[in-house]
Amino acid sequence: MGRDLSALFDPVSVAVVGASDDPAKYGHAIAAQALRANGRRPVHLVNRRGGTVLGHTAAAGLSAIGEPVDLAVISVPAAGFEDAVEEALHCGARAIVAITAGFAETGDAGRARQRAVAERVRAAGAVMVGPNCLGIADNTTDLFLASDTFDPGGVALLSQSGNLALELQLRFRPHGLGFSRFVSLGNQADVTLVDLLADCARHEGTRAIAVYAEDFADGRAFAEAAADAGKPVVLLTGGRGDASARSAQSHTGALTTSADVVTAACRDAGVELVATPRELTVVLAASQGARRAAGRRVAVLTDGGGHGVVAADAVEAAGLTVPELRRPTQDHLRRALWEQSAVANPVDLAGMGEQNPGSYADTVSALLAAEEVDAVLMTGYFGGYAAADGGLGGGGTALADGEQEAARLIAARHQAGAKPLVVQSMYPGSPSCRTLAAAGIPVFGATEDAARALAATAPAASPAAVHTGVTPLPHPDAPLREAGYLPTRRALEAAGLAFPAAREIHGEAELLAVTEEFGGPYVLKALHLLHKSDAGGVALGLAGPGELRAAFREMHARLGASSYSVEAMADLSDGIELIVGVHQDPRFGPVAMVGLGGVLAEALRDVAFALAPVSAERALRLLRGLRTAALLDGVRGRPAVDVSAAAAAVETITAFAAAHPEIAEIEVNPLLVRPDGVLALDSRAVLA
Repeated sequence: MGRDLSALFDPVSVAVVGASDDPAKYGHAIAAQALRANGRRPVHLVNRRGGTVLGHTAAAGLSAIGEPVDLAVISVPAAGFEDAVEEALHCGARAIVAITAGFAETGDAGRARQRAVAERVRAAGAVMVGPNCLGIADNTTDLFLASDTFDPGGVALLSQSGNLALELQLRFRPHGLGFSRFVSLGNQADVTLVDLLADCARHEGTRAIAVYAEDFADGRAFAEAAADAGKPVVLLTGGRGDASARSAQSHTGALTTSADVVTAACRDAGVELVATPRELTVVLAASQGARRAAGRRVAVLTDGGGHGVVAADAVEAAGLTVPELRRPTQDHLRRALWEQSAVANPVDLAGMGEQNPGSYADTVSALLAAEEVDAVLMTGYFGGYAAADGGLGGGGTALADGEQEAARLIAARHQAGAKPLVVQSMYPGSPSCRTLAAAGIPVFGATEDAARALAATAPAASPAAVHTGVTPLPHPDAPLREAGYLPTRRALEAAGLAFPAAREIHGEAELLAVTEEFGGPYVLKALHLLHKSDAGGVALGLAGPGELRAAFREMHARLGASSYSVEAMADLSDGIELIVGVHQDPRFGPVAMVGLGGVLAEALRDVAFALAPVSAERALRLLRGLRTAALLDGVRGRPAVDVSAAAAAVETITAFAAAHPEIAEIEVNPLLVRPDGVLALDSRAVLA
């Protein structure tokens, strides 16, 4: 069920501690907002001087109120914060909104104070948002405890930025979007983003959840909560650069950036990841109608060739397709439109809209009905005939009236179907476009926004991009004590991964004894080197004992390793080399990487990521999503390889890594996939 946050969002009573008449103080803004809902529940203002605040009697302390307080907003100097919390708990507070700053964000001493306060709150059975937050609001319960007013609607915003909330408010309005809830996350000393996400998922007044987060803390728990939300979750986050890969000691670590991890977590959890407040707004506008396209095929409708070409390019840039319409659809459109209209896709009315605005409605209806179309983008001038600010109709002509009627017909036909329809207009605020928007049809002024909105309604572009959920972590196994090549290899073999025969040797006598156990060709590896190939510590294709001995003498003279591994040389002729690795991310836990491997792993960077452990079914999707996936099925006379065996090996490796949190990085490279199975040819691990 998650934590009970009912006292936070629908308290019996509220007290604002630090309420003030001074407009420069945050307690002034909070108090003014809180009083807006004074009829819903008692609102008490507390100022240590007593008197009046904003024309209302102020108590000198919470205890002076004379009745229990369910939720206390604390906006006092940091020096008095602990005392204010203690008094609030003494007065029965079940929830605290801590505006006061000066804690974990200031260093170790502040972090220790913050931890102690959070422990005290939890011990009392209460909950606390903050400290260092900007307040909360819930339009569904008339709870206004932030400095600004938020338009009501169905979006819950959980944000580490207050100014971002103000920008989103402005961007939401043209699309009829508003807020069910707003929570400024602050330092998350007690109530976390995950707690709030889970509560908003249960909240009937919330239809979609928007998140702005710079630090996830427990990113894996966030992904799990988002996957279980049952509502659209849209994430805007920063800091997705590649700094985390700089100190990596394996190919896996070097190839895994923070952006890769966040993207993989969002994909697995079904979260829409966006880069800007504008894109966040576009995706939320697209989710309003809860329509999902069955495929990625888009029909573009315009009344001007230029808009159609630009829109088609934008649609394809968003990862969608603009296929040529089938003959029956084209024939139907030719009968409905005039001779100069283009009907292949994009469909261009070629000026017919000015003669008969109803042609827009007729064409939209035909395109929504076409089997080869999954969604429709109408772009260009529609809206201009009825616009009062420069459109042809001037807001009052027969042409304007015709466009308005066309808008009503489009809205009706859209509502009768199930396919998404998105509109881009030069006049998005016109009466006709407002009619469309009121019917749940997203309307945008920018073509790229309309294309992005359609992409948000479409299914995954590739098997690797399919939302699969987050697999729970297994119980930890007994930790590895050594991370050398042979201990790691033995542990993986015990987990079920196949390797060629191998023996550890320390000198020539042992070397020759190995040749009596199994025949050549051989591989010789110098042990205790992380990147053996880079150091010249691997010799391949040694035909017999003589070549093996010569390679050993040369390598030992050059490297002087304490021991070596002699291994049976695998047949590489019909195989594909993959890389499979797991990197322990501090926020999201184990993250798996699969891709084309061997010595070119970093150069080609044809890799895919997922939260580990990865099931064989999921691994198969990741492998099929690689750019070079065609190699797996055989090209230029080469046979297809056993992709199912490769997927099973990925499951084995990632399950092993997930059960060993002490491993910071582990990889098998190359994992040789042949027509008849797989062999792990090399492995490495780095302990945390």
